[in-house]
Amino acid sequence: MKMSRRKVRETIFLLLFRVEFNTQEELQEQIKWYFEERPDIEGKDQIYIETKIGSILKRLPEIDEQIHSICEGWRLERLGKPELAILRLAVYEITNDANIPTGVAINEAVELAKCFGSEESGAFVNGILGKIANPDKKVAARKASSKKEEQTSARPKSGFKVKDPSKK
Repeated sequence: MKMSRRKVRETIFLLLFRVEFNTQEELQEQIKWYFEERPDIEGKDQIYIETKIGSILKRLPEIDEQIHSICEGWRLERLGKPELAILRLAVYEITNDANIPTGVAINEAVELAKCFGSEESGAFVNGILGKIANPDKKVAARKASSKKEEQTSARPKSGFKVKDPSKK
């Protein structure tokens, strides 16, 4: 039975997750064992998955650099392993796979993060990938925040005045 694109992506994520726990040689064995245990995966899907994992692994240093450049002040080792594997897959798809639209790569990554990560993983993954996909928006966000800093007001963000209890 042919796998859906979502299931293929999930399989790639599950195998990429193992990168952090295995050497390259061990990882190749892990991939081999994974497919031996899953005879339901068609040969075409297996070849696609193995090829994509190989391409991601070849570009892993540049993919990790892209992620690191967005996660200012965070080392990749501090990221959750599921989130890191999801980000690696999505960054590869955004930057190297013309067959997958950026929005689809981001949405699918967020869905994987919701399934396999913590409660905040979906928003975290969405934020990182949004910055990678739209690097110019970062500048706009900084300008907007600096305007807010310029506006000093005694009013809370809701716009309602707060009555000072010391004054009657």
